[in-house]
Amino acid sequence: MLVSRIHAALALTVIPLMIAAAGCASPQPDSDETSAGGTGEWPRTVEHAAGSTEIDTEPLTIVSTSPSLTGSLLAIDAPVTATATALPSTLVDDVGFFSQWADVAHDRGVEVAYENLELDLDAVDELQPDLIIGSVNGKDSVAEAYDQLSDIAPTVLIDYGTKDWQEVTTELGSVVGHEDAAKSVIDDYENWVDAQAEKIEIPQQPVTALVYLGSEGVWAFSKDTAQGQLFTSLGIDYADVPEDTATFKDGVAMVSPENLPKAFSESKSIFVTPASSADDEIESFTSDPLLSNIPAVKNKQVFSAGDESFRLDYYSAKRTVEHLVDSFGATK
Repeated sequence: MLVSRIHAALALTVIPLMIAAAGCASPQPDSDETSAGGTGEWPRTVEHAAGSTEIDTEPLTIVSTSPSLTGSLLAIDAPVTATATALPSTLVDDVGFFSQWADVAHDRGVEVAYENLELDLDAVDELQPDLIIGSVNGKDSVAEAYDQLSDIAPTVLIDYGTKDWQEVTTELGSVVGHEDAAKSVIDDYENWVDAQAEKIEIPQQPVTALVYLGSEGVWAFSKDTAQGQLFTSLGIDYADVPEDTATFKDGVAMVSPENLPKAFSESKSIFVTPASSADDEIESFTSDPLLSNIPAVKNKQVFSAGDESFRLDYYSAKRTVEHLVDSFGATK
């Protein structure tokens, strides 16, 4: 069951990348950073993962068919009126919004387009969008329905599997005409991270972040993924697994059980990322007999990367950094 739950979540986000304490509000960009309207000319032609789309005027009613993209759209103040919801898990709220952006979505009156990633073309049509944004990745991919969606409204599909969240945010900004807002959000985050980097001390480095798959092994994030870049942005030395120990795809090192000891022999600390729930998976990882002799396990240097570290956007990236600073602040 653990592996099937994880695979369902991994399918939703092809790894390139959650729950805060009850009642904790999502961090938001400053209002002057996300109030920018269109910063480009209209009409515009957008080249994207599914083709080319002509957008006649600045969109005012956007439907997102990809919960993995909705957070980035909200961060740049795009006029999202409805979004598909994710599969039930402890990483979403009671209506299916990912918890890192749920508060923002509710505050802005975002509606549920359809539930559980089960594409409902009639429901999308009834929302009368002037732009549809979706993905070509994983379980929330609507690539096969691109033509039908395009009959409803101009449709742009994003490939987020090989990009970090900043690149996705920039791309979305250019699609919806919020280029300045996208730049401001990214600049705000990067300036903030520079300050946080001075507060943190990871006991033993280099580190590696991963998703534990139980009997099927591990998916380790490479240095150039959003997760790897988050650690390096904090001045933390990051270790990729050796090339001869894994199969690589979209920034992920897929390590089978028999290769686990060698794959993580150089990782002094390991950060486990929950993919489908906020349950503590560290005990499962450290009790795996195949991992008992790797340095991080032997020296008790296995930690949580944070509940929201799997699906990174502006909101979850900030929460993940806050989690790391809270856990490893220099004053601790």
